[in-house]
Amino acid sequence: MENVLPAGAALEGFRLEGRDLYVVAKCMVPTEAWLLRGVLEAGGVPAVVADANHVQADLLIAPALGGVRILAPREYLAQSAEIIAAYERGEYALGDDADVGEQIV
Repeated sequence: MENVLPAGAALEGFRLEGRDLYVVAKCMVPTEAWLLRGVLEAGGVPAVVADANHVQADLLIAPALGGVRILAPREYLAQSAEIIAAYERGEYALGDDADVGEQIV
């Protein structure tokens, strides 16, 4: 996964034309993109996945497309960066002995 949010830089290059959505991360594997989207949404960020169907149909075109993009609105960019950093640090990882049937409060 690639965290694409620039630290303190201009965001216009990451904005989708005609929409208030910005690329917050890119993944080469669609499953990882959907997982990250779920983590972002669980953290309160309304995220969407783009290009997953193209990449899922033919994984060889993933590099040409730049991977699967995870998008979020501008007002959630700082929160997205914090959640993605926590995800990359492994804060959302389950231990080997985790009971996935048990509700975590």
